[in-house]
Amino acid sequence: MRAIVYARVSTENARQETSLERQVAELTAFAAASGWQVVQVIKEQESGFADDREGFISALDLLRRRRADCLLVQDDSRLGRGNAKLALLYQVHKYGGQVFSLEERGPLGLTELEQMVLQVLGVVEEYQRRLINRKISRGVRRAINEKGFRPEQNLANQGGGGRSRIDAPIAEIVRLRQRGLTFNEIALTLRGMGFTVSKATVHRRYQEWEAEQEDNA
Repeated sequence: MRAIVYARVSTENARQETSLERQVAELTAFAAASGWQVVQVIKEQESGFADDREGFISALDLLRRRRADCLLVQDDSRLGRGNAKLALLYQVHKYGGQVFSLEERGPLGLTELEQMVLQVLGVVEEYQRRLINRKISRGVRRAINEKGFRPEQNLANQGGGGRSRIDAPIAEIVRLRQRGLTFNEIALTLRGMGFTVSKATVHRRYQEWEAEQEDNA
């Protein structure tokens, strides 16, 4: 198991800084005892009600890129408070990650209400994703049928000096992926725009883009 050690306190006084270091030490020891590999240690002095904490966003990025499997926190309050806790926890689950609590010596426990809220969030996001995909497809069809738009005529090697069939999909793939579309849905959308791509090609191009971003970081 590849773990992210996440420690947080809400203020910057010396006492809290000591608490931060203690959290890291205890969480790291727990990971070692569990036989887990610690891929990154993140320490933050931010409010638990904030859902845009830089350190936590970095943790989510590691989970999204499959560079980590779980998040290790001291207790649920370190993850966040109020709505921020549920919003961030949903993002962790969305990327296939888990949250383990030192306090519970295992997976972070949730109340029935919290579980229900997470389920509702999943349903709403899925609906929004499908709605966006349908809007994109409908817009492309309208452009083709009503305005005579022909995306294949804007490709390189057609004598017009337009975008290349290799370069154009990359930006579109990234944009659609960040909107939550699956690789299969992205491939279908791009084919509607005149690009002959498969799900495997979309997946490969996205992985290449991620690798390039890491090299440039």
